Amino acid sequence: MPVIEADGCPLHVEIEGPARAPVLMLSNSLGTTLNMWDDQAKIFATQFRLVRYDRRGHGRSGPPLGATTMERLGRDALAIMDGLGLAKVHWCGLSMGGMEGMWLGAHAASRIDRLILSNTAAWYADKSPWTDRIAAVSAGGPAAIADRVINVWFTRDFPERAPQAVARLKAMLLSTPVAGYIACCEAIRDMDHRDLLRSITARTLVIAGRHDPATNIEAAEFIRSRIPGAALTVLDAAHIANVEQPHDYADTVLGFLTQP
Repeated sequence: MPVIEADGCPLHVEIEGPARAPVLMLSNSLGTTLNMWDDQAKIFATQFRLVRYDRRGHGRSGPPLGATTMERLGRDALAIMDGLGLAKVHWCGLSMGGMEGMWLGAHAASRIDRLILSNTAAWYADKSPWTDRIAAVSAGGPAAIADRVINVWFTRDFPERAPQAVARLKAMLLSTPVAGYIACCEAIRDMDHRDLLRSITARTLVIAGRHDPATNIEAAEFIRSRIPGAALTVLDAAHIANVEQPHDYADTVLGFLTQP
């Protein structure tokens, strides 16, 4: 699998699917790796050239270098596209991946075909939870917040129904380097995409989780209402909707990407 340099940071990338198929690029949430998409990867790769990657400071990618912003992360995605010779991609980003997708849709419109913004928000009026989270992780690493995050990621009964899936995601969170996690928290805290939304021209689907306390339906509707022609689908899930409802999520994404 290739490693692509983005201004000195090595980014781990995995590619699968037919070489001549349209490209679908996936971007995961804060505190996870590209393996967050394992439930969908084989399905998506039957119809698309699938590109997944670890964000800087996560997984097998390099550490953050200097300040991490949404622009920096968006330019990392563009570096991957350039490195792979991809003129245009479909983009599906969940949570932080959706935040990157908004930046790309506004600032690199010619590189984005269809855009899926999943379980995400355009801004946070109250910055204090992010400041508190940064302090907690600085003091105790991801373990200091792991149980609280899991309670946000999934509905209350999901750990009992799917303990292996929850354990897999929790292990990703616990293995996230402290510097990478904090840098990305700072990028989310400081983000404000509200003025970008009306400039997004890509055909867009917003996905929300009915029980998502982190990026709720109101946040999704805010995004949908400001992107011309955008649609909204609500799934019976909390924040990590693709893990909690893997089949419905895959069907929703494929239905949107393949409709005329």
